[in-house]
Amino acid sequence: MIKVIGGSGFVGSFLIEELKEFEVTNLDKKPSPFFNEISKIGNILNKNDLNFERNTSTVVLLAAEHRDDVSPSSLYYDVNEQGTKNVLDAMDKSNIKNLIFTSSVAIYGLNKSNPNESNPEDPFNHYGKSKWKAEQVIKKWYLSNPEEKSITIIRPTVIFGERNRGNVYNLLKQISSGKFLMIGKGDNAKSMAYVRNITAFIKKCIDKKELGFHIYNYADKPDFSMNELSAIIQQKMNIKFPKYKIPYWIGMLGGYGFDFLSLISGKKTSISSVRVKKFCATTQFDSSKAHKVFNAPFSLKEGLDKTLEHEFLNTANDSVLFYSE
Repeated sequence: MIKVIGGSGFVGSFLIEELKEFEVTNLDKKPSPFFNEISKIGNILNKNDLNFERNTSTVVLLAAEHRDDVSPSSLYYDVNEQGTKNVLDAMDKSNIKNLIFTSSVAIYGLNKSNPNESNPEDPFNHYGKSKWKAEQVIKKWYLSNPEEKSITIIRPTVIFGERNRGNVYNLLKQISSGKFLMIGKGDNAKSMAYVRNITAFIKKCIDKKELGFHIYNYADKPDFSMNELSAIIQQKMNIKFPKYKIPYWIGMLGGYGFDFLSLISGKKTSISSVRVKKFCATTQFDSSKAHKVFNAPFSLKEGLDKTLEHEFLNTANDSVLFYSE
């Protein structure tokens, strides 16, 4: 049996669909929009909720605090670090030795030159720092009995796809509206991952179940620059937007202005200095290690096409949406 923790969200819903040939159960603090018959409500911060079925062979830990605007910031560490400790303690009690953990390329920090899995960690925000701390907790747990355990840590880049309402969707929506203006030169590369590819890779890791401690970056290739990505979307949507580009420093000033408005109003805004910084940053990651053992079922362009078709061209009357970064 496969135990998915955090399977009611975006990636988890696609993953459970991907794992239909397995016996799967899901634990999440929210109901599943598609798989309630195999789901239970529970929180990884509550140890009493972490009771695994006897025949559980593998745990897939997806649950995390990951938005840019989580407050207080201690929640990142409560959930991502302490929550991981709680899951590992529960696995020990049930003698489960196989773990797949979704971390993040955020642990490398911004503007790194195509880092691979051996690059040093340099997280710039609380999310990245808390994910790195969670990885260290898992490494310590593995080293306590390495002969019998199978650990796979997957560090995906930004994940997009149908029904997701995150940063990639917001970008697609802006460009589709014809009101998009590029901030910066637009030559910064962006690694991305289509949701059906990342879930297929997780399934591949479950099937392989190789003893040892394994870390994989995951991004679909080839990477597109912001200019290339924008051109692909414009062609698919048959639209054009102005060629004028907003200088980076002006974009950051605007971001700080929205930060101030958010502070005095107490309301979250769709624009912030952090989001402008992330938009203009080079977020390119080496995932050659993963693609040596895995052939993605969809190209990056195919993933974008499927997402654009579902969200903007043949819009379905679908109330199931997932909000993330």
